[in-house]
Amino acid sequence: MSKKKILYVEDDESLGFLTADSLENQYDIAHFINGKEGFDAFCSGEYDLCILDVMLPDMDGFEIATAIRKRNQEIPIIFLSAKTMKEDRIKGLKLGADDYLVKPYSIEELTLKIEVFLNRSQKTTSKTTTYLIGLFEFDPTNYCVSKGKEVTNLTEREAALLKFFLENKNTVLKREKILMELWGTDDYFVGRSLDVFISRLRKVFKEEPNIRIENIPRVGFKLVLE
Repeated sequence: MSKKKILYVEDDESLGFLTADSLENQYDIAHFINGKEGFDAFCSGEYDLCILDVMLPDMDGFEIATAIRKRNQEIPIIFLSAKTMKEDRIKGLKLGADDYLVKPYSIEELTLKIEVFLNRSQKTTSKTTTYLIGLFEFDPTNYCVSKGKEVTNLTEREAALLKFFLENKNTVLKREKILMELWGTDDYFVGRSLDVFISRLRKVFKEEPNIRIENIPRVGFKLVLE
């Protein structure tokens, strides 16, 4: 079986070498130290996952992610950054990233994140199963919600979250259960990521009062379909 191919853009040559060297036994790593070169490589190649530093020369990680999402809504994106501000994390997630790890990070944690996202991508089957949500149709295979001719593209993480809600509609889901199901961990910053994705999904259905993701204080969330 061929290795999964990962685009890795990191301008710190020492850190980049150590990380790429640690991962290359399991994955096919294409490492670049320049943002524009990394994005050009993405455009000309086929990758299963992207790992992006935020602060890069010529084209920063946020710019790369924005450009990638215009071309591909499904590929998992992981940010690695020394920027620890909550606003930076939220910005990265709003741009469509699936996770944001703060430096210094452990290779074990990074590998776990990679495996979670790659395994989730592999679960997509040829059988098309769609969900009707009021006047909307949700296609989890193609990561989109449509209403007539209007189509809203979702990231893979948003689609997975919406699918999980639909499989448990009108049922209170504890935050911890959602986090463990989708992220494999329930730490504080991952919890903040969940809030960002729920906010995005609420915007998709904001004009439909019969479709709500309710916040259950100190417990979790519930998708209400009336």
